[in-house]
This record gives sequence, structure tokens and C-alpha cells, in this order.
Amino acid sequence: MPMLQKKLGQRIADLRKTRQLTQAQLAKKVGCSTEFISLVERGVNAPSVAGLEKFSKALKVEVIGLFTFERRRQTHRLDSVAGRGRAA
Repeated sequence: MPMLQKKLGQRIADLRKTRQLTQAQLAKKVGCSTEFISLVERGVNAPSVAGLEKFSKALKVEVIGLFTFERRRQTHRLDSVAGRGRAA
């Protein structure tokens, strides 16, 4: 599954939970099935452009807000190669 689709689904799930909506309640607001909401939130399926508008209205965010993903900090350990493990 495409990474953007997965991130979008997670964002929709996060917004839904923040607004204390069940999948059934969101489905009713969007005009789709709870199964579709589940597929979207798992990143298996994605809404159409018209569907994105419905999701944004139901979740009370601009469409672009559906694509505002939180960047997770990744800690990378960089080892210096110079001088390590080499006999001088």
C-alpha cells in the first residue's frame, strides 16, 4: 500500500478520535459505510477527491489539514569512521 495512503488513513483516524467520533458516526457524516472508514483508516483504500471534501467537513478541517502529517523524530546514530577500528 502506498505510504501517502497509509499516512492519510492514520491522520483521518487520529482526527476522528480527537473529535470523539466512532467509525459509525463518521461514516454517517461522510455518507459511506463503516467498512469503508475502516479501510481508509488502515490505508487499504483512499477516498476520492469528492470524498476528501466530505471527510474534511465531517472532521472540521480544511482538506489540506487531512494531509498535515506529524513528523516523527528519528534519532540516527552516526559513527565517525575516521580513526575507529584502525591501527595507527
